[in-house]
This record gives sequence, structure tokens and C-alpha cells, in this order.
Amino acid sequence: MHRLRAGCSAILTGVDSVIADDSSLTARLDQVAGDIAQPLRVIADSMVRTPPESRMARLPGTSLIATASADTESQSRLEQAGFEVVRLPADESGRVDLPSLLDYLAGREINEVMVEAGAVLNGALLQAGLVDELVIYMAPSLLGDEGRGAFHLPGLTKLSERIELGLLDVRQVGADLRLRCRVG
Repeated sequence: MHRLRAGCSAILTGVDSVIADDSSLTARLDQVAGDIAQPLRVIADSMVRTPPESRMARLPGTSLIATASADTESQSRLEQAGFEVVRLPADESGRVDLPSLLDYLAGREINEVMVEAGAVLNGALLQAGLVDELVIYMAPSLLGDEGRGAFHLPGLTKLSERIELGLLDVRQVGADLRLRCRVG
């Protein structure tokens, strides 16, 4: 996972993942940290709910919050904590418009975005046709039907509505399987 992070320009996550995990989203390899160019950390946070004390605010490099909110007071608090904040258009549900976010990142010369997010953001990106490839790690264990899924895809209930994947690579990593799939 850290090699994948080190090879991308940016890592995108959602605010709910930040609140739940307080992850750093950095590339940590066996090399000296100064040798690794850290990716831009991007949080999709439509209503500026990122806690100012989040770990990402204190890390070297840039942690960017993309919001659709006009709440300048919360934005200022996050900027004072160390985040960069950008306001982007909202989609019809009031969330950050994902194509606009990717256009903004492209304008910053970000050419590869890795997503480490929850089911809602993952599903929204897939349904918007904004995903080129999936890298899925599968552990040899089962959860019940109330376990958290990787993709929230409302409306996809029939096999004829499925999103097609093309298998690019399968390999075993420890006890897990890693699947690389092309979307579409």
C-alpha cells in the first residue's frame, strides 16, 4: 500500500474516513523519509467537518480540504491549523462536485489520484465514471451482510446494471489476494 501511495500524485479520502481513522495518508517505506516525495493529501469535505486537530494538519507537505461550503469561519479555523482549503462547486446533493475536484487537481498538475475512502465516496466516484482502475485487497475471511462494503452503489440491483471490471492482475500478498482491475 505504501508503494502505491509513493507512486501517485495525490491521495483522496472523505471526511468521514478522516474522522473515523485520523490517518496520515503518507507513503512510509524502508527508505529515509526525505527520499520519498509525499503525495498531496486531499479530503473531500463538503461541509468542512474535518477536525482541526487531525494528524494531517501537522504533517509535512500539503493537506488540502475540498469543500462546497460557504462557511468561511470553519475554513479559516482549518487553515490556521495547517490545512489548505479550496471551495469548489456543489453537485445536486450539496456535496463537492467530483468532476470539478478532479479538474481542480489536474490544474495543479496532479495526474494520478489514489483513493483511500469509504463506501460512499468510492461509490460516487464509480457511478460518475471517474475511476480507471481498482486495486482490491481481499483477506481470506468472511463478514456477514451487515459488514461495511467497499462501494455504496444505490440503484444497482440487477445483474444487467452491474459495473464491468477487467482483470489486469491477481497476486497473493501474504495471506491476502490483491486484484488489479480496469473499470469499464
